[in-house]
Amino acid sequence: MRVVDEPIELDDDVIQDPHALYRALREEGPVRPAIMPRGLRVWLVSGYAEAKALLADPRLSKDAKRAQELFETRLTATGGTDGDDPSGSLLRHHMLNNDPPDHTRLRKLVNKAFTARTVARLRPRIEQITDELLDSVAARGRVDLLDAFAYPLPITVICELLGIPEEERGDFREWSNTLLNSGPADDFHDAARSMAGYLTALVAAKRAAPTQDLLSDLVHVSDEGDQLSPEELVAMAFLLLVAGHETTVNLIGNSVLALLRHPDQLAALRADPSLLPGAVEEFLRFEGPINIATLRFSVEPVPIGDVEIPANEFVMVSLVGANRDGERFPEPDRLDVTRPAGGHLAFGHGIHYCVGAPLARLEAEVALGRLFDRFPAIELDGDPGELRWRESTLVHGLNTLPVVVR
Repeated sequence: MRVVDEPIELDDDVIQDPHALYRALREEGPVRPAIMPRGLRVWLVSGYAEAKALLADPRLSKDAKRAQELFETRLTATGGTDGDDPSGSLLRHHMLNNDPPDHTRLRKLVNKAFTARTVARLRPRIEQITDELLDSVAARGRVDLLDAFAYPLPITVICELLGIPEEERGDFREWSNTLLNSGPADDFHDAARSMAGYLTALVAAKRAAPTQDLLSDLVHVSDEGDQLSPEELVAMAFLLLVAGHETTVNLIGNSVLALLRHPDQLAALRADPSLLPGAVEEFLRFEGPINIATLRFSVEPVPIGDVEIPANEFVMVSLVGANRDGERFPEPDRLDVTRPAGGHLAFGHGIHYCVGAPLARLEAEVALGRLFDRFPAIELDGDPGELRWRESTLVHGLNTLPVVVR
């Protein structure tokens, strides 16, 4: 086995231009030790074939309790101080952080409520919300497209789907950003407590007085007498709420930026709107909304190429890196809205493949199609070099996207 190089640090330069790092790493090999922003040592995977295999490899666990124990041991050894918090623990124990058979049970119960029919019947409402938001954008002319359009569309959809009253949605973006960004630990714990407290009360309310929404369905859905516990419901509501809007916000924002930076591709899409469904897949590949997939750790030694990852090591799989691997995608750094769709890992792979992928695709298709149909001209408002990506190794999205529309 090859002796691995010294760990690389995932600092702000990497967050602002992850593609340059992953391009260099793939030339060295598919895996490299790395130091995360809070000091955690991990193994970072950026090759497509290896990423796809590891996302479905049972030798990598996502068990939240065991991961937390390992996490605390690693941080103590490196001088870290980011201890656990009961609220954070409550939010963390959802199906994305469980292995079979627990994951199988949780996903089966969610699938009974989150069906393809549920998503399909949302199209008219998504179109209505989109048109209303675009009316507001048109009236202003100069907007931050994330604030004015990319964020309110999916948060409105997922909150309506979960049955969260409109007047109670205002804090979710702040909580979500804090929980997903690489900020101070105290801010993270404060946001976790706020989110957990709100969702605990909401679940209790849905249990006492169910309404026609997904969260009420989850509270009362069962499979041969099996139901989600109150703790599982809070964690599941958190997963669906945060993942249900964060992915789509960044998918819409990243797609618009990609097209504005590649006007020939925007022109091709305007000339042939039937390209849009395939183009959404290309946007997911080219500048996907998730950088590094959620935490996994090895339960036994895992060979990757000529490197062996020991047991009890954290393994981070870069979806952004894998989707720009030239071994899988010809000319990977070129945006091509006519590229044959399929194969990207933007929604993951294996048993943890994103349950909300059909909804994200639908929202992006409606949002982008109506946005570019409504406005013959859309331009960046300001210096493109001043655009900044969020300080997160998980989500890959902009802080702001100022545009002028005509």
